[in-house]
Amino acid sequence: MTHHLTDVEAAREVLREAFYTMDVEVLRPPSTWTARFAVGGCRTVTLGDLEFGVDVRVRAGELGAYHVNLPLTGAMAFHQGRDEPHRVRAGRAAGVFQPAGDTVVDSWDGDCRILAVKIGRTELETQLERMLDRPVRGPIDLGAELDISGGAGASWSRLVQVITADVSGPDGLTAHPVIGARMKEALVTGLLLATDHRYRGPLERQSPALAAPGAIRRVVEAMRAQPGRPFTVADLADIAGVGSRALQQSFARYVGMPPMTYLRQVRLSLVHDSLRVADPGATTVAQVAYRYGFTHLGRFAAAYRERYSVAPSETLRD
Repeated sequence: MTHHLTDVEAAREVLREAFYTMDVEVLRPPSTWTARFAVGGCRTVTLGDLEFGVDVRVRAGELGAYHVNLPLTGAMAFHQGRDEPHRVRAGRAAGVFQPAGDTVVDSWDGDCRILAVKIGRTELETQLERMLDRPVRGPIDLGAELDISGGAGASWSRLVQVITADVSGPDGLTAHPVIGARMKEALVTGLLLATDHRYRGPLERQSPALAAPGAIRRVVEAMRAQPGRPFTVADLADIAGVGSRALQQSFARYVGMPPMTYLRQVRLSLVHDSLRVADPGATTVAQVAYRYGFTHLGRFAAAYRERYSVAPSETLRD
C-alpha cells in the first residue's frame, strides 16, 4: 500500500503500524513537503519503499527485529546503542540494525529514498540454524554496514528491490503462498550470506552431515501425499529433520537430483496421468496443473513438453 503524507503525525502512525514506534523530528521544516511510503510484506518479513522528502531525525528505541535500511538515493546517518555513528550512501552501503540497542537515525536527508527490510528475529535465526544444521545462540550480531557496491551485497540489494516492488504493488506474486514463501526464504538466506557476522566462516566452510535414507523417504512420501502443497526447501528440511544444505546434498546423493526438481517430476507425472483419463469437455489443463502445484502455466507447459515431447493440451485431447 502506498501513502502520500504531508503530516508528521500521520507519517509516524504509518511507520508504527508497519515497522516500529518512532519519534520523528523534522530538522529544517520547509513550507511544503510530502512523504511517500509504500509498504508490504507479512508478519515475519516487512518491506518498505520510504521517502520523507524532508530532513528528519528518527528515534525508534529497541527494534526487537533485524532491520536493513538500503539507500536508493541520498544518504543517512545512524547509530545503535553505544556503537559509533555510521553514514551510508546510495550505491555504497546499507545500514544494518540489531534487535537490541536504542536505534537512532541521526539524519535522514530529504533526498534520501530507502528500501527498509524488517526481518523477525526468530525468522532469521531459525533460517541460520537450518543452514548450519545446529542450534544458534543469538543474537547474530550482523555487521552495522553492508557493502552493496559489488559482490553478494549488490546481488542482495537487487533482490530486495525486486521483492519490494512486488509486495508494495497491487496483485504482487509474493502474495501467492508458493512464490511468496520462496521469495521470503531467498531474502533471509541472502542477507545471512551477504553480511558480516560470527557465523559467516562456519556457514561458508561447513559441509553438513547427510540425512539418513529414512529421512529422505519421509520427504518423498510427503511430496507424494500432498503434491499440490506449496513446499519450500525449508519445509522439506523440517520434515527430514535436517538443515536445508544437508537436505540438498542428501537428495543429490540418494535421489540424483535436488529436492525441488524431484518434486516437479512427481507433479508432472501426476498431471500426465490425470490428463490421460480426463474428459476434455469437462476439464482444462490449467485446472489440473494448479491442482498439483504448478502456478506458472508457461513454465509448466515447457517442462511438460520437455519430458513428454507433446503439449499438455495434446495429452488431454487424445
